[in-house]
Amino acid sequence: MSSDPKPRGPVSLASHLEALAPRDGSRAELFGSVIPAVIDAVGEIAKALQKAHRVSLAGTANTFGDDQLNVDVAAEDILRRTFAARCASVVAASSEEDPVEKPVDHVASAGPVVGTEAAAERYAVAFDPLDGSSIIAPNWTVGTILGVWDGATAVGQAPDEGQVAAVLGVYGPRTTAVVAVRIPGTGASSCFEVGLDGEGLSRGAEVLRSDVRLSAPPFKTRYFAPANLRAAAQDERYMALVSGYIAEGYTLRYSGGLVPDVVHALVKGHGVYVSPVTAQSRAKLRRLYELFPVALIVEAAGGKAVDPADGRRILDSVLQGTDERAGLVCGTAEEVDKVREALLG
Repeated sequence: MSSDPKPRGPVSLASHLEALAPRDGSRAELFGSVIPAVIDAVGEIAKALQKAHRVSLAGTANTFGDDQLNVDVAAEDILRRTFAARCASVVAASSEEDPVEKPVDHVASAGPVVGTEAAAERYAVAFDPLDGSSIIAPNWTVGTILGVWDGATAVGQAPDEGQVAAVLGVYGPRTTAVVAVRIPGTGASSCFEVGLDGEGLSRGAEVLRSDVRLSAPPFKTRYFAPANLRAAAQDERYMALVSGYIAEGYTLRYSGGLVPDVVHALVKGHGVYVSPVTAQSRAKLRRLYELFPVALIVEAAGGKAVDPADGRRILDSVLQGTDERAGLVCGTAEEVDKVREALLG
């Protein structure tokens, strides 16, 4: 008889979250309500996208002046309704579409709010409801980016102390989500991936990988994703970096969407996403709605995320306003260091 252990059956999201939650119950709402509700919202957004046969301008623009698509509006509405109806501990929310931190109106939700008795935990959520608007019409993979912050505001907080969780929802042939949790003061973080069933509900979500980790060298295949590539014509250092990747036999994996490109590295175990900034090609990624959640997830998976302008760690910047923007280099730690040296010397 074989001495190999018997293969484990599927692990549910609920049981995995229960195992991760602090034993003292201090984060009961985060693990028992907020994260499951966000996963449910990811499933609902996936179903809304499947029914959106036409992707069109909604006739409105967000606060930053960007034209909104009908699917942007639908994803925004799903998330805000979820927080109002199911997350009593979520007291404020803002998004890339509406970047003003506003109180969540739980009274306006339909039916009783789940967890109304929990007053000790208070969270603010900040999210990009549908990242990848430019590639959704050709039916490429897009995603949702979300960060959870202690208290009623993210502004003025140090990300290492304030941001406690992040979620990347991925809408492609399958619907999945990558979740990272880092409880301040514990020194511990975790990153895991879940897959949603056809119903798109957290109770049917299966933990695909309980510990998402970028690989250690040596690497069998090396991947690079050169975002803002037009900047290579404006910065000879970036041009040299991209040329070097090609000469060294790196594999190009770039979709034009932040979520799928970052998740690709997390799935393959290696990769570097590079989005530098020049005077002509200005920063587009917003710290609160994209950079901070992505940085938390990449770091929890053992990687690095830095600002290509100065090489500083993304999570070392204290947010002063919701429209702060920057470039991004993230992924495998050794590759991020290589980019930092190439761009900054």
